[in-house]
Formats: sequence, structure tokens, C-alpha cells
Amino acid sequence: MHNNPQALREAVNQIMPFGKYSGRKLLYLPEPYLVWLNSNGFPEGKLGQQLALIYEVKLNGLEKMLAPLIEHQQL
Repeated sequence: MHNNPQALREAVNQIMPFGKYSGRKLLYLPEPYLVWLNSNGFPEGKLGQQLALIYEVKLNGLEKMLAPLIEHQQL
């Protein structure tokens, strides 16, 4: 997943489907929440892989570099 630009774009734009941050794009999740998930285990499947990727992005301070990948809804 880390070498796939489309997977990165999808992860950045994925909406968190549950919990306190439900409805928020993964790139906008707070780093302490991602650290907690990393310590306690990411969910299974694609969402877990995407969260792990965003965790690595935040850990390395790359979120501003990826901000241009955010897709905004057209009205």
C-alpha cells in the first residue's frame, strides 16, 4: 500500500466510519488518537491498513505535504 499513489489518495480521503471522530477524513484525525490505535491495534482490513498508513504519515510530519490530495465535495 505504501508504494501505491492511488492507495495513498484513498487513505487521505477515507472517512472515519465510527467512534468519536466519525465523519472526519483520516488525514485530519488527531495524532494522539492514531498513536492510541497503534498501541491497541488497528481494525482489521482495508480501514486498518489506511489508519496505519496515516499513522506513519503523521509520525513523520508529512500531513501538510499530503493536504493537496484532499478531495473537496462539489456542491
